[in-house]
Amino acid sequence: MEASEFRDAKKSFEKQKVEIFGVSADMVKALARFKEKYKLNFTLLSDPQHKMIEAYGFWRTKKFMGRSYKGIVRSSVLIAPDGKIEMVWDNVKAKGHAQEVLAVLEGKSTS
Repeated sequence: MEASEFRDAKKSFEKQKVEIFGVSADMVKALARFKEKYKLNFTLLSDPQHKMIEAYGFWRTKKFMGRSYKGIVRSSVLIAPDGKIEMVWDNVKAKGHAQEVLAVLEGKSTS
C-alpha cells in the first residue's frame, strides 16, 4: 500500500526536507480511522467537494470493465518551498512509488 510505504520512508523524506501530505475525497472521520489503522505518521487532508483534487487535475473520467466514471487518479506532486510545482507523478502505481519519489529527490535515475 502506498500510504504505508510513505509512512515507512518518512525519515528519508525528512532528510530531504520534504513534508508528506495525503489528500482524499473521504470525510475527516474516515481518514482518521484510516490513519489510525495504518499508523500513518503524516497529515491526511479531506477534500470531499474535490476542490483541491480538481484544481490539480486529478479528478477525471476513469474506466473499469467497460464502465466510465469520475474518480481520483492516483498522483503525487512535489511542491517547492516557494509554492511552485516542481514535478508531477501522474497515474502512479502504489507499489514502489515512495521509493520512486525519493530517488528523484536524491538525484538518482528512476527509469
